[in-house]
Amino acid sequence: MRIQQLPVGPFEMNCYIVSDEKQKECVLIDPGDETQRIIDHIKQAEVEPACIILTHCHLDHAWKAAEIQSYFKVPLYLGEADLPLLETINEQGVLFNMGRTEIPQVSGFLSESQPLNIGMMQINFLHTPGHSPGSFCLHLNDVVFAGDVLFRESIGRTDLYGGNYDTLLRSIREKLLPLPDSTTIYPGHGPSTTIGYEKRHNPFLNPGHIPFS
Repeated sequence: MRIQQLPVGPFEMNCYIVSDEKQKECVLIDPGDETQRIIDHIKQAEVEPACIILTHCHLDHAWKAAEIQSYFKVPLYLGEADLPLLETINEQGVLFNMGRTEIPQVSGFLSESQPLNIGMMQINFLHTPGHSPGSFCLHLNDVVFAGDVLFRESIGRTDLYGGNYDTLLRSIREKLLPLPDSTTIYPGHGPSTTIGYEKRHNPFLNPGHIPFS
């Protein structure tokens, strides 16, 4: 398995290209911006995209997903509870003076009971609401692609549509922290981390932490 991390767009959101190099297939996670750059990396890697997965549907993660989908003619999957966010992505764009974009064609919804096989890779899905209602983390082998749920020494914001601080902390504690400490977390922004590191150093996971008002 090969993981390419591409910070894209004004929000420096991490798009991931996760490839099975033996089968020459890949999955695109959150192709939110810089379409041509993403396409170039895929071509250089000499792999064929099998699908697009959106961890959630805030505009920095989904803004250019339709362009990528149109270019590669691949299915796109997301958490069903985030469909209202995707359908109003242009309204999100107005808030940041980003003009308009196309809305991608949704091919299906993520489910914890239905893993996805890409090449020899099996992707399991963890529903982790709190940052958004339909946020999902992708778990395969010893890594997790966490979207904006968990960051190095931080967590996702909860002041946007459908966000809830207590729900987010419960998602992290029930779905992510039980994973082995060695599990690598690839977040939607910033550097990677591990479950063990966050248990020791993340102030939001400290029982004595007081949320910001």
